[in-house]
Amino acid sequence: MNDQQKKNRLLILTLFAMAFIPFLAALLFKAKPEWLQGRTNYGQLIVPPVTTEASELTGFDAFTSDNLHELNAHWLIVNVIPKQDCNAACLDALHKTRQIQLMLNKDLPRTRRIALLLDNPDPKLAEVWWQDDKALLRVKPSDSLMAKLAQIKPEGFRDGAVLLMDPLRNLMMQYDPGFDPYKIKNDLTHLLRISQIG
Repeated sequence: MNDQQKKNRLLILTLFAMAFIPFLAALLFKAKPEWLQGRTNYGQLIVPPVTTEASELTGFDAFTSDNLHELNAHWLIVNVIPKQDCNAACLDALHKTRQIQLMLNKDLPRTRRIALLLDNPDPKLAEVWWQDDKALLRVKPSDSLMAKLAQIKPEGFRDGAVLLMDPLRNLMMQYDPGFDPYKIKNDLTHLLRISQIG
């Protein structure tokens, strides 16, 4: 075998490898998606998204009952308050989501914030939690929504947890307590940029 034949065989093997290696890599990444380190979001994606209905949220107080229509066709930043008391982590999350919404600048009108009260807090006590936050809507979930939330977090939500809901009322992302508000803002900005609704 002469040098030219060796070069030709090497060229054919190289071309075969160039065609086969990407195919093999695609199969591996399909089988083990966690190997892909690149991330486009900071929150935990809810897969599949949990669809909710407008009727599954009711106003906790008169202000919210009068303004429930504000939840329609908006992106919702949902502060989950799982207990009758809003502890330091819960209050910190309420403050952070208020700051997130303010950081959205021109996209602020496309969003609303809600406090989702999973238990029945004393209304007088609860009023202290949001006394300086006049735009926060306070809602209670129906039994059917409680069952859907249990699918997302079977162990229950911790104080300070946050969810994102799209304008079609799909719960799509969740954030654990102690979240970085800039990361939620980045995720929300990205979603608002690609969204044609809300």
